[in-house]
Amino acid sequence: MKNNQLPFYNHRVHSVHSIDHHLLASVSIAATCLDVLGTLYLAYDLLGGEHGPLRLLTRAVTYSIVFGIGYGIGLGFFFGVVSGVATGGTLAIELNRAARQEGHYSLPWEAFFSAVRAAGFAAGLYPIVGLRFVVAFGMLITGGQVIAYSRGMRPSLDYQAARRPRLSRRQFWGTVVRTIGYSAAALVCGIFAQHLEHPWRFAVRVGVVTGLVTAVGIIVNPYIEYYADRLPQRALGVLGIALILCGFALQSVQYWVALLDVRVV
Repeated sequence: MKNNQLPFYNHRVHSVHSIDHHLLASVSIAATCLDVLGTLYLAYDLLGGEHGPLRLLTRAVTYSIVFGIGYGIGLGFFFGVVSGVATGGTLAIELNRAARQEGHYSLPWEAFFSAVRAAGFAAGLYPIVGLRFVVAFGMLITGGQVIAYSRGMRPSLDYQAARRPRLSRRQFWGTVVRTIGYSAAALVCGIFAQHLEHPWRFAVRVGVVTGLVTAVGIIVNPYIEYYADRLPQRALGVLGIALILCGFALQSVQYWVALLDVRVV
């Protein structure tokens, strides 16, 4: 047998498919987070039962998912994850206080929450627009949110926990102002950055995505608040198991990649 006619089993067939290593790392991190969350829900009794921190955690997870999916569809997966967590976490803290009828936080705390959300937006946009844009954009939207807080426009505005959708007139106009404000901020930063091909188009995209996701979040807010304080213990346990199983499934992706010879780039 000639050297160029070796049996086929001496040759290893490599897959032509590939996966980005950043995406693979993101999936593994998400899997770990799901495992941790699932364990916390299973440990409901150890965390103090109905008076423990799981009410806050339930709000944080739910709002992060709602805003993360919306932002991810409009501006990409990475932006959805980062901005979703930043938005969901801060909203959960503020609305958890409103649910206990303790009033809103002081303006310095609200400024801090605004800065956290702005940092999430900036970090999510960084791979798309660069450092100069996100620094200016983060500062502008932080200032805008602080002004809105000072005028009474906050997440707990017209707070209600009910099994029906709700979008009050003040919330509607707040969403409109938010859409215009984010578009204007993105346009100014796009001109300042001087490297975007279509700053107008990108600015409108940022504003519209932000406005639409905000409107959806406000509409579903009464449902989330209603069920956050009324989930039975067994339901929390089932949710914990489901989260852990999802975490295990996502954690296995990296091993399937190696098994199927998918190239990591």
